Amino acid sequence: MARHLVIGNGKMLLNLDQHCYIRDIYYPYVGQLNHVGGHYCRFGIWVDGVFSWLDEPEWSFELDYIEDSLVTNIVAKHHRFGIELYINDGIHQRECIYIKRVVVRNRRDQSRNVRLFFHQDLMIDGSEVGDTAVYYPENHSLYHYKRSNYFMFNGFSDEGGIMQYSTGIKRFQSAEGTWRDAEDGVLMGNTIAQGSVDSTISFQTHVEPHSEKTIYYWMSIGRNLEEVKELDRYVHDNHPEKLLSRMVVYWNHWLRRSENDLGDLPLSVVKQFKQSLLLVRTQVDERGAILAANDTDILQYNRDHYSYMWPRDGALIADAMSMAGYQSVIAPFFHFCANALSPDGYLYHKYNPDGTVGSSWHPYIVQGSRRLPIQEDETALVLFALWRDYLRHGVIELPQSLYSNLIRKGASFLSEYMEPALSLPKPSYDLWEERYGIWTYTAASVYGGLMAAAFFTDLFGDYERSDRYKSAAQSIKQGIITHLWDEETGRFARGLIQKENRWVKDLTLESSVFGVFEFGVLPVDDDRVIRTMRAIKEGLRIKTDVGGIARYTNDYYFQQSGDIDKVPGNPWIICTLWVANFEIDSAQSIQDLEEPRRTLQWVTNHALQSGLLPEQLNPFDGSPLSVAPLTWSHATVVQTVCRYVAKYKELNVKG
Repeated sequence: MARHLVIGNGKMLLNLDQHCYIRDIYYPYVGQLNHVGGHYCRFGIWVDGVFSWLDEPEWSFELDYIEDSLVTNIVAKHHRFGIELYINDGIHQRECIYIKRVVVRNRRDQSRNVRLFFHQDLMIDGSEVGDTAVYYPENHSLYHYKRSNYFMFNGFSDEGGIMQYSTGIKRFQSAEGTWRDAEDGVLMGNTIAQGSVDSTISFQTHVEPHSEKTIYYWMSIGRNLEEVKELDRYVHDNHPEKLLSRMVVYWNHWLRRSENDLGDLPLSVVKQFKQSLLLVRTQVDERGAILAANDTDILQYNRDHYSYMWPRDGALIADAMSMAGYQSVIAPFFHFCANALSPDGYLYHKYNPDGTVGSSWHPYIVQGSRRLPIQEDETALVLFALWRDYLRHGVIELPQSLYSNLIRKGASFLSEYMEPALSLPKPSYDLWEERYGIWTYTAASVYGGLMAAAFFTDLFGDYERSDRYKSAAQSIKQGIITHLWDEETGRFARGLIQKENRWVKDLTLESSVFGVFEFGVLPVDDDRVIRTMRAIKEGLRIKTDVGGIARYTNDYYFQQSGDIDKVPGNPWIICTLWVANFEIDSAQSIQDLEEPRRTLQWVTNHALQSGLLPEQLNPFDGSPLSVAPLTWSHATVVQTVCRYVAKYKELNVKG
């Protein structure tokens, strides 16, 4: 389960698997709607009368991107055929156009007749009901449509445009689809199909011995036929080769905004940092939603997905991108949150990319008692990230435009939604969305959010509110120290849970309590922080050859082992990097940076071949578990590298 290659431009997102099959097309929002839904848009080749789809076992692949870009760089080899394919995929930086370039290299001593087949298996608007696939003679293309979503497919080789085409019925009764029609190298030429449909088109070329030929294929997406015709014409007029080159140039320039002097980090980590910046960009919709992940293979587990905007993930990702210099990319996120804020001043569990409230498993009633189905950290972290962004970039217009709504309403809710007897926030769901109580991470984030609001109210001369927010934050700090520190274990508790009408400590070892220093409750050199982080590093370390840090002791999510002493949980990229961040922040010498440097190399070593990072790893073989790519994983790489570089420079100056 993973997507191996991801490309996008903030308006559309396209995922490819390890066989170069398109598996997801999101439009008009990144993460919504999915017009493929995890099905397979196949890619095949016919050579001298023999056919092969690229998911057959004889194919070998090298999956990567052209350096510093969101244009893929793939090599696919079939030794028995004596054929190599050199493939580049890209999405136009401005328009909703996808282009694929395939260089067919003939390794034999005789000339070869080659046909490439491209299969379109769409379920427009997320449904297979009522689609139409039709051949369009005006520009010799083929398009699919339903309502206001049109997808036009075209291409050419040195011998001309589409050689053959067919439309047909798929996944209905005995019909498998037109991809089966392709396997004899000849398409039937059916001009239209309606309902649950697919289509296949082919291109032909002759390749001389030990030489190569290039074939181009592209897809234009728009709201009506005229729009996709215009985009198709744009590709013809400008030539797909030039457009792909411009995409590479654009992303090269886009990356120049980030830090170039990355200290002593290995080149492989530098590459991972740049790829992480680019991959985060693909998951950010231009209207503000920052998506958690868009790998639809997760659907097979619970019939839901990660294609939502969690305010928590979004805030932490926005903070990382702001740190790297991409303020303009993430500024719309804060406006998105302001528009999504409830009348009472809190943010809901999660949101769809269009701003509507997403699905949830948090109830309003549990055992007859009412509760607010929220996680307070999701509101608090947005304020926290907004203040950090202002400190870095000084763009005062952004918080000013959000002051009366997001900042004041959010802070008022946080300051009032308190458990007075404990001086802590009222119970809510934890950041993993698994349990209900008062959590150290949540309390620390609310402290950080209220302090951010106090700084903003100071900034705008609203001193009375500033004093109120600061007072509430200081009260929470005292509550954390009084009720969540556990002297017996020498570390912070995960939180407080109610048993028999009283609050008791949940002493499960939990990585997220790093929030005590991350959100400013205590400094990184406080003895309680040091002892807690030492316990996390030792107690949550995976004691296999894979290594890494688990979320918490006996983590059940995708659990691979019952041997909790050896494998307390699966290694998570973000949790492992949280420990590295502590080590960076507490470093007193260049030598102290050696361990976090190794951690960054560990993350890089456990990326997919293409550089994509999963949520978690199998603790025994290091293979990806859950979704890939996870935006939070890539953003945390960005954050850790930025922190590392800043500390490296600071220590070099001191030295």
